[in-house]
Amino acid sequence: MKIVVVMGTRPEAIKLAPLVAELRRRPNVDLRVVTTGQHRELLDQVLTTFAIVPDDDLNVMRPEQTLAELSGRVLSGVDRLLSTVAPDVLVVQGDTTSAFMCGLGAWYRRVPVAHVEAGLRTGLLSDPFPEEMNRTLLGSLATWHFAPTKQSARQLRREEVPASSIHLTGNTVVDALRWMAPRCSDAPLRKLIGADLLQKRLILVTCHRRESLGEPMRSVANALATLARTNPNVVILFPVHPNPAVRAVIMPVLAPVPNVILCEPLDYDQFLSCLKHAYFVVSDSGGVQEEATALGKPVLVLRTETERQEGVKAGALKLVGTDEHRIVRESQRLLVEAGTYRRMCRASDVFGDGDASQRIVEILEEALGAKSGDESRLLDAA
Repeated sequence: MKIVVVMGTRPEAIKLAPLVAELRRRPNVDLRVVTTGQHRELLDQVLTTFAIVPDDDLNVMRPEQTLAELSGRVLSGVDRLLSTVAPDVLVVQGDTTSAFMCGLGAWYRRVPVAHVEAGLRTGLLSDPFPEEMNRTLLGSLATWHFAPTKQSARQLRREEVPASSIHLTGNTVVDALRWMAPRCSDAPLRKLIGADLLQKRLILVTCHRRESLGEPMRSVANALATLARTNPNVVILFPVHPNPAVRAVIMPVLAPVPNVILCEPLDYDQFLSCLKHAYFVVSDSGGVQEEATALGKPVLVLRTETERQEGVKAGALKLVGTDEHRIVRESQRLLVEAGTYRRMCRASDVFGDGDASQRIVEILEEALGAKSGDESRLLDAA
């Protein structure tokens, strides 16, 4: 099998790394890893962690480019690549602009598309923006839809995606987590906050999504400042995204607060070290919602909608939006109400069992005639 795997952002790389490793173990696979270079520094961190050396780099990133400019560069770049490589399958992950445009480019070249983490929906085409539209459109052109949960598989069925093309696999982020978490010590965290602060309760924060920029993010920053000043025995650790629009809001509000530690984006192993130690998490990230749920870490989600309702139903996630007072109130509850905290800190496998990558490869092998098997495994009774 000639397979091209494309990744552009840090979350894509984390979730595709275990799949790349599984494909490399198969002697019948001719694998080509392609990066778009969309998040250069953050992407390179993950590639180094998982020992992935890309075969091609589309190098699409330009300063302050618009979504349209980025989309055009990705589409042109993947088209040039596919005109010479001609794979049997192009694999994309999730809902990024690079994932959608690479999928569209493959469709133009009549290359079948395998969509990892298919079927996630909020039902609001502008929330998150542009991710909801990206993944919805990917759903209309993919050949294989690898749904991480029964809910996402059911959503694809509601959209009249053929049942034979929907495959319930679990989420590959759990594969990555199961591999990396046991290898993480508290050394990175000790270096970030100092050994004397390790005994304090740690609140881990991430906030970077496009719809959070501007006043919503300022509200989040104000809430964190209030929370830190009200609770001097708590440490807030915030790895700040390199986007200048994020830093322009976060730095002036939080840099002066003594028990708030702002740092550069973390390598994946560093981040998991902090996540394992965290008392709870405040985040607008989809991947963090999944990772924290698997580790039993409560998450206050800085959004009013989530495509990961499984975590809400499991009790690990609570939607708080970006309202300053609500963020402070719900954070305080986790800090002072033991019962509330206990209800949210139970680890759950709702997002997968760690074997998603193996299932995906076996499905592709079977579909492409590289391996015989029973087609009944292709769709779980969702």
